[in-house]
Formats: sequence, C-alpha cells, structure tokens
Amino acid sequence: MKWIDITQPLNSRIGHWPGDVPFSSGLKLTKEQTGSVNIGNMSMSLHTGTHADAPFHFSDTGSTIDELDIHIFIGPARVIDLSGETEISRAALEKHSLEGTERLLIKTAVPNRPENFPETIVPVLPDAGPLLKEKGIFLIGVDVPSVDPLDSKEMESHHALYENGIHILENLMLDTVEIGDYELIALPLPITGGDGSPVRAVIRKLGGGKGEQ
Repeated sequence: MKWIDITQPLNSRIGHWPGDVPFSSGLKLTKEQTGSVNIGNMSMSLHTGTHADAPFHFSDTGSTIDELDIHIFIGPARVIDLSGETEISRAALEKHSLEGTERLLIKTAVPNRPENFPETIVPVLPDAGPLLKEKGIFLIGVDVPSVDPLDSKEMESHHALYENGIHILENLMLDTVEIGDYELIALPLPITGGDGSPVRAVIRKLGGGKGEQ
C-alpha cells in the first residue's frame, strides 16, 4: 500500500495563529554566490502547519519535545470521521469503535483549506480525555490548529489530555482520507527545549476492517 501524506504544505500562503510568526523561506545564498551550492533558510512558529505539541507548550513542568519517546508518533492509528459533530466529546467518541488502537486521528474539517486559518473549529472537550485513556489511546491527532476552542486561555482540553497521558498532533490533512486503520509516522524534530515541532505526517492503510461500527 502507498503512503498518504497528511501534512499541510509549508509555503507563504499557509495560515498561522494571529500574531504568531508566519512561515517564510527562501535562498540565503545562491550557487552563484557560494560557487558550489544553494543554501536556504526558513522562519516559522513551531505551531504553524502540521505539528506535535509538547506538554511544555501549556505546562511549565511538562516535557519538552526532545524528551518525548519517538514511538508515540510511530505505529497503528485509526481514522474516524466526526465532521458531522459540533464537538469531540465523550458522547461523540462513543459512537465509534475505539477498541484495538493506541492512536486516534479525527476528521472534522471537510474540506480542509490550510491557507485559511479557521474562524471556528470542532474542539475536543475535556471529558474525552478519560475515555481515551480507558480505551488505551495515548495519541490524538486533529485536523485543526488546536484541540481547544481557538479563543481558549485555560487550555482545558490540552490539560485534560495531558493528565490522561495523551499526546497531541494538530493540523493534519484528513479531509480526503477514508475512515479505517492505518500505520502512522509523524516524527517531531528533536528541538532541545522545544514546546512543539513540525512533523511530516504520513499514513498507510492496514488490512482488515474500517474500525467503525
């Protein structure tokens, strides 16, 4: 089976958090200038595009991105579709089969337009954290910039997931992905002291059912 790229492309059009550092890239030195190679550079927030949050992002005592086990971000994952819901709550999740997976990727934004920072999202509610822990899930991936409402200052869902041992991927591209079971690779960079990191997220379909009731 082919790998499917579920990463937002990084370019000058990509949406970013208001007031945060936008993505930019270009050639710092050309081959003509160096006599041998082109050398590029880039500038961006660690929370622009497809990325992993480290607990340190929302907790001063939380682990930084370089301290997280890379195996969190590699392995079987299930894609479910909650695009018809207004929130990712315990009740919404209980409509789906969550047994037999440790990583859950949730589709809500259809279509997904990475060049537009959304005005509203389908947020995760804090009551989802205990359910995911009960099911043995330790990684959640969403296709929007945050698991909390965009105007949240308390970051209740970030904290609820963290308290239940659940790590976070944000800004995945899932709108054209079928529900079902996949192999996931979404490795963050080992940024020392980082509160997050961009990831290149890819999935590959696994055999068997679609993981839905």
